[in-house]
Amino acid sequence: MKLGDAIGRNSLVLGLFAVVVTLALAGTQLLTREEIAAQRREAEARAYSEILPPSRYDNALLDDVRPVDDRELLGLEQPGKILVARRSGQVQAVIVPATAPDGYGGAIGLIVGINADGSVAGVRVVSHKETPGLGDRIDARKSRWIEGFAGRSLGDPDAALWTVKKDGGVFDQFTGATITPRAVTAAVKRTLQYFEANRAALLAPAATGSERGHE
Repeated sequence: MKLGDAIGRNSLVLGLFAVVVTLALAGTQLLTREEIAAQRREAEARAYSEILPPSRYDNALLDDVRPVDDRELLGLEQPGKILVARRSGQVQAVIVPATAPDGYGGAIGLIVGINADGSVAGVRVVSHKETPGLGDRIDARKSRWIEGFAGRSLGDPDAALWTVKKDGGVFDQFTGATITPRAVTAAVKRTLQYFEANRAALLAPAATGSERGHE
């Protein structure tokens, strides 16, 4: 076999190998991304019922949604959806997606239930990369810390006190982990601010069939 032929053959083999490896890596990345997305959807579905028990609404919660794409207050990296809970046509609460971008391990995904009066119905973390045994106590499965937001509002406590105790606020931090609870507390406060800024639209009656036809 001539030297040129051997080099060409080896180059072809190496090229094919590179293509196979690239495709394998791309496939693994796609599967991993889909698995992460599926896990997040499962966590969100579980958290919805924890924040708002079905007894609080009589509409199809997962179908009564409003699109949202807010980076300033909600910190969303991509468009999301707000779920609207109604009883006899009246809005009882909304569930708003939010992101705390400044967690210790990176962005922390949240959903915040807000009652029609502006108070917190509940908060749940749906994704995070916080340190096990420390920052991961924001997860309701690890501790009850996240339940401390229930019933709170922008006036309870005052705006200046919406932070952890180490910073002069009223919310507990974790021993050895202040960054994580600080980030979540700030994100919940910003979500309440978003609600107040958009209260009229969020509490509006559902559009009738004829109204939808003119949108």
